[in-house]
Amino acid sequence: MSGLTSLGVVHTAISLAAVAAGITALAQRRHILDGTPAGQVYLWSTVLTCLTGFGIFQHGGFGKPHALGILTLLVLGLAWGAGHSALFGRAGAAVSSVAYSLTLFFHAIPGMTETSTRLPVHAPLASGPDDPNLQAAVAMAFVLFLVGATLQVRDLRRRAVPARGMERTA
Repeated sequence: MSGLTSLGVVHTAISLAAVAAGITALAQRRHILDGTPAGQVYLWSTVLTCLTGFGIFQHGGFGKPHALGILTLLVLGLAWGAGHSALFGRAGAAVSSVAYSLTLFFHAIPGMTETSTRLPVHAPLASGPDDPNLQAAVAMAFVLFLVGATLQVRDLRRRAVPARGMERTA
């Protein structure tokens, strides 16, 4: 599979499951809620994606992908904590929703990078992570995240969901 190690194949499969679960969760409820089946799959497959990613050293040693994995785990912890405590008060639901969505954006960065630098096999779309076209695509994904996060916060304000009850909303 285009130069992937066995761990890389497992890592990729888990990350694809995470992305599919995240998109499913957003399609079903407009938010990734860790109290739903899709949200649970998203949460735990994202954790596993990060953990398996720490064992991949294609470019020498600890690098930007590993730092992104650590950041993703920290943001997942923030998202879970915001949705399950009163730490952020009424803003907890919004913090949780936006943080989970941010981790889905984080999936897009290595996903777009690895795909565009490997495919098509004999003529990849991007020359590397610093390719201007790839960076433009990541920037567009970030704008999409910002639009989605704005819509999520507006949706929560409209429904006035309390921070601790978010996981039970319809």
